[in-house]
Amino acid sequence: MIYYKTNEEVELIRKADLLVSATLAELAKLLKPGITTKYLDSVAETFIRDHGATPAFKGFRGFPFSTCMSVNAAVVHGFASEDELQEGDIVSIDTGTVLNGYVGDSAYTFALGEIPADVQQLLRVTKESLYLGIEKAVVGNRVGDIGWAVQEHTEKKHGYGVVRELTGHGVGKKLHEEPEVPNYGRRGQGLKLQDGLVIAIEPMINLGKKDIFCADDDWTIVTEDGKVSAHFEHSVCVRKQNADILSSFTEIESNEKANPNLFWSYA
Repeated sequence: MIYYKTNEEVELIRKADLLVSATLAELAKLLKPGITTKYLDSVAETFIRDHGATPAFKGFRGFPFSTCMSVNAAVVHGFASEDELQEGDIVSIDTGTVLNGYVGDSAYTFALGEIPADVQQLLRVTKESLYLGIEKAVVGNRVGDIGWAVQEHTEKKHGYGVVRELTGHGVGKKLHEEPEVPNYGRRGQGLKLQDGLVIAIEPMINLGKKDIFCADDDWTIVTEDGKVSAHFEHSVCVRKQNADILSSFTEIESNEKANPNLFWSYA
């Protein structure tokens, strides 16, 4: 069942999303070679709880952490661990909050130190595809228009693998609501978008092929060919003229750029 939000509900979701953004921005200040994702996860949980919210991911279908820490060939749902991050790693951090009964959900992929040119391009193109998908999240378009925009830019134009088994989704009082929002599709196909629909758009794009498998922990999704994957996510509300982006990358990008341990390539 599709649940359309009132303006008041959208503002509550925005507050939850902006806390997610602030959490990711806090982690952007700390990222460096030698740090563990388990430590970063603990910082994220403390930050979320100190701001009056609860981590949306912890306990969701049994997931044991407050963040998904997906390193290199891990696409999504990676477990935080005691393994130290290394120079040249890329790490996707996906997290969520529950604040005043509503969920925020967003993700960002960071690069530690120098990374190869092909990985630099993957991050840039994946982030671009997120905003191209968001441009299609307006009243009168269809879910397929969003997926088509992402797929056209990443797969058709650059030859990357677009993960099929995992999608974006509705967001509201629950972390995963209807509809599913794939990162591939045909223009003019799928659910017609209406005002007040809040969805998470989240391209999951592989440097190599689209094929994936689930690791032995029953959660972490990994590229089958072992090549790296990038993941960027915003929660947005469908509106008549332009989609309303409820999360924000502004502070994340500022802290990313200021952190000498992180690669920065966005003009």
